[in-house]
Amino acid sequence: MMLKTLIDAAGCAERVQRGDVLVVDCRSDLGDPTSAARSYAQGHIPGAVYADLNRDLSDLSRQGLGRHPLPAAAAFSAVLGRWGWAPDVPVIAYDAANGALAAARLWWMLRLSGAREAAVLDGGWVAWQSSGLPQATDVAPRIPTSVQIDFDPAQIVYTEALQEMQQNILLLDARAAPRYRGETETIDPVAGHVPGARNRPFSENLENDGRFKAAPRLRAEFSALLGAYAARDVVHMCGSGVTACHNLLAMEHAGLTGARVYAPSWSGWIADASRPVARG
Repeated sequence: MMLKTLIDAAGCAERVQRGDVLVVDCRSDLGDPTSAARSYAQGHIPGAVYADLNRDLSDLSRQGLGRHPLPAAAAFSAVLGRWGWAPDVPVIAYDAANGALAAARLWWMLRLSGAREAAVLDGGWVAWQSSGLPQATDVAPRIPTSVQIDFDPAQIVYTEALQEMQQNILLLDARAAPRYRGETETIDPVAGHVPGARNRPFSENLENDGRFKAAPRLRAEFSALLGAYAARDVVHMCGSGVTACHNLLAMEHAGLTGARVYAPSWSGWIADASRPVARG
């Protein structure tokens, strides 16, 4: 089975037992960036390596590109090499936030890198635990590899390009509705949203048990939201370019392919106070 979007816990366990997959623990806590690494040490999927959102999936030194700037391709190449990844190695990413922090982010970055197979564990760490599957506390040794990837620029949108294309795209904001409307803001210094953006909270992609809705249902919901827009005309955003990937994953799982991510997202947009802000 090709790993393209999602895999369930049983399928993940089978691949782990076969030993033909790299599993990456992407658990993250925006309030306490160190807690996820502690959780990994206390228990994780056997053989999984740990991905730190701030260190491995972002480059916090890059200014003006949001709270979680996309790292340079060379930096991500080094991370992949440390994990022992090669282009023919399938990857399964998981987290404890139903894919939103930050398994979908890694999945997207692998797609940018031209990875042939990558998927997110549907239901994440909770699904693995509730299935009674084994856990490990040791860090499995990985043989480092030499990797040199490039990001596909056609799949990434930055602010200047967003401003140029804004009249011809559908910009979807994955944040919770109160943050999108500007009624509350607990993370970024300015509340509101990019003028013209519509709201699709990533939580609407999920069933009550934290697993993704079935592909036909997601397709119907997104198709109603898109209207006359094609999937390739959609650009996803959020607060910092992390949960936006959840909406992209949901669309791809639904067969609506070709959307992109506005990598700096809201925190990057407001880095320049002259840019307009909408509320309500």
